[in-house]
Amino acid sequence: MKKLTYLTEPTLLFGHGQSVEDPRDGLSLFGPHDSGNAYGVRYGVIGTNAGIRRFLSWVGRIQTPVIDESSERLRPPFPGFEAAFGIPFKPTPSLTLEFSEAELLKLVHIGDRHQRTFKTAGFFTDRILEAVRSEEDKPDIWFVVAPEDVYKYCRPASIVEKSNRIEAKDSMKPSEGKRLASAPSLFSDWNQAAEPYQYDPDFRNQIKGRLLAKGILTQIIRESTLAHREFLNKAGKPTRQLDKLQSEIAWNMGSAIYYKVGGKPWKLNQVRSGVCYVGLAFKRDERSSNPQAACCAAQMFLDSGDGVVFKGNVGPWGTGKRGHFHLTRNAACELLKQAIDSYKAKHDQKPPKEVFVHGRMRFEDREWNGFLDAVGTATSVVGIRITDADDFRLYRESGSMPVMRGVAWTQNERSGFLWTRGFTPRLQTYPGKEVPSPLLVEISRGDAAIERVMHDVLALTKLNYNSCRFADGVPVTLKFADAVGEVLISGPTVPNAPLPFRHYI
Repeated sequence: MKKLTYLTEPTLLFGHGQSVEDPRDGLSLFGPHDSGNAYGVRYGVIGTNAGIRRFLSWVGRIQTPVIDESSERLRPPFPGFEAAFGIPFKPTPSLTLEFSEAELLKLVHIGDRHQRTFKTAGFFTDRILEAVRSEEDKPDIWFVVAPEDVYKYCRPASIVEKSNRIEAKDSMKPSEGKRLASAPSLFSDWNQAAEPYQYDPDFRNQIKGRLLAKGILTQIIRESTLAHREFLNKAGKPTRQLDKLQSEIAWNMGSAIYYKVGGKPWKLNQVRSGVCYVGLAFKRDERSSNPQAACCAAQMFLDSGDGVVFKGNVGPWGTGKRGHFHLTRNAACELLKQAIDSYKAKHDQKPPKEVFVHGRMRFEDREWNGFLDAVGTATSVVGIRITDADDFRLYRESGSMPVMRGVAWTQNERSGFLWTRGFTPRLQTYPGKEVPSPLLVEISRGDAAIERVMHDVLALTKLNYNSCRFADGVPVTLKFADAVGEVLISGPTVPNAPLPFRHYI
């Protein structure tokens, strides 16, 4: 049954019921699919004096069109925030939390990476939590403007140079800190000293994870992203070459901000009713002494673009093979049942007609039986395996451009190769640098038409509200799998963590 076909580019719905291929076209011409809060973006900002100045200056710039010097279809002009999204985003924050950079650097330059990142993240989160507790104004979103040294030194592999390094107090081996999390010492001060080692030494993940319990939305931004021309190298040139990316930055951040404050920029067009898509995410739990321990989370996406995250228990889901994780029957049932219940809550207690479960591994019998237990008889469930086929390429007979996005090579009734990256007619170019590889899409469990499954996957590459571009290379069900897992296990378990996907991106 091998055949080569072209899948028509999925379209998106915007204001006034209009549909187009490119989200930037739709927002520029018709506005978002649904209106956001009439009062606009109500926000707080935390940063240094210079950082806050740079942020507010950037907000002022995006009130009007942002046009790059060499504007092209790949990066169309940004029309201005209110022109694109229909709500105001004025450079007048509800709350401003300013701090001294010198005070922050005393933490950013600590030699121990766990203490350094924990205390730096806490420097921000403690101030935000105190403002939420004590101030009358309640921002919908907080902008965390991070100085460049935070980005440089507060990541897992970062090292502080000896000339800047501040020796850490009460330092211990990470393994000892993790052990004290499950078997506390009789000495409270030692348990307190172990707390930084129970967190992932990543600034972004810690900010997100430590604010989950309070449901506080954040957007973390580097100062150099806001004002790259103020950060120069020894030759007097910007350390980051962002001159040609200003409209793209405005589009991406604008879309993410609008989504996080409750709006839906767009939704998929002509999606079958009663269908939802669930992506499974596994993340190895580095805090556990069990090498098989991992956290599993499910992400459910609807045609509307709504994303909901469900966290399962940390368990011995590893199989011994790197990257191979599988749930028990009970765990699989519990996780998918959460997704079904959430769907019913949004649809007058009616269950979905079809559930497509996306994963990177083929589902084992015990997992599949758990999924069947969760959906019952009213819903059909289909298991889809999606992987990168990095060792496979398809070339055109002539021309300099690669194959078109949307080309599908059906292998049989249950598998096919799908090019989600490639020459895009609307852009008149290929937005990549290497010969694009396809996704291998397999129906590992259940029954469905392979062409229908591949078209759904192609459509789901266009539901990334965190990045306003034509499309991604992978569907949204898997796009943020690792990112969600990293936030969920960035620190101790958060009870009653909020479900909306906007909290994790």
